[in-house]
Amino acid sequence: MPKPEHILVIRLSAMGDVAMTVPVIRALMNKHPNVKVTVLTRPFFAPMFRDITNTTVYAANVKNEHKGILGLYKLSKQLKRLNFDAIADLHNVLRSKLLRSFLIGIKSAHIDKGRKEKKALISGQIFHQLKSTHQRYADVFEKLGFSLDLSNPAFPEKAVLKQDIFAITGNKSNTWIGIAPFAAHASKMYPLDMMEQVIKTLSKNYKIILFGGGANEIDILKLYENKFENVISVAGKLNLEMELDLISNLDLMLSMDSGNAHLAAMLGIKVITIWGVTHPYAGFAPYNQPKDFQIISDRTQFPLIPTSVYGNKYPDEYENAAASISPDSIVAKIEKTISTNI
Repeated sequence: MPKPEHILVIRLSAMGDVAMTVPVIRALMNKHPNVKVTVLTRPFFAPMFRDITNTTVYAANVKNEHKGILGLYKLSKQLKRLNFDAIADLHNVLRSKLLRSFLIGIKSAHIDKGRKEKKALISGQIFHQLKSTHQRYADVFEKLGFSLDLSNPAFPEKAVLKQDIFAITGNKSNTWIGIAPFAAHASKMYPLDMMEQVIKTLSKNYKIILFGGGANEIDILKLYENKFENVISVAGKLNLEMELDLISNLDLMLSMDSGNAHLAAMLGIKVITIWGVTHPYAGFAPYNQPKDFQIISDRTQFPLIPTSVYGNKYPDEYENAAASISPDSIVAKIEKTISTNI
């Protein structure tokens, strides 16, 4: 049976999950350059795919035009005009399943999220590395006839920064460290008072660029910017395309288990991650990062970690589990990483 020539890739949310598709699709296009890919995702995420050859984005407006069953049916009619001959469902939720049902007759494959293994992990029945989300995405393309090798990644060139970004950051005259201290759940975050110590120490030797979004995060990061020399907050100042340009020029990103880690990793940037009640064993570690770049909460003090896959469930006393990681150990890891060519 001939391989598909045009694949519809479905991954609608969230930001980190969409970002994790990028290196997989890039690997697909590098090995199979004659394939055409259309990524169905939310309009906001389109810049993530801008540099991948033969790949375009079709925007799904699931909050208005494509909302509900009738909206998805309308979307399916629009998609059929693209003449794709295979579907890679990297989301596999009710919305994407319904959409696939409207596109019946077209060859499709969907992600196996490994819910059984993940349930065993968070219940304490097992404690070992599960298959990565990146590999689970690659497995979907394997089902469609495309073998992928994720062990030898290719990344885009660093973006040439425009003056409107330099107007915020200043020119790059030394090492730039990005810090993204926020996450969807407090249990995934490093305590802000301890993060302030990290920022204070690092800012003595490096330019620190802070990332975040939303009014509260913008206000907090502005306080850090005003308090310390060599600290710049770009929260609320850049669109996603500009933010990706800036991230591609970082020397290192410090992030929680959150979307910014995956944005940096997909661009080939070194990423140090801090893990609270979640754990990289669930398969959500940033792409192509060494294991020792993952700083884990103390499981001697908090033996139930991981308490959930997404950080939304945990015992009350676990909310600040990340506080078991000392600021000095984070700084030491960053300084060692910057000084070596890992």
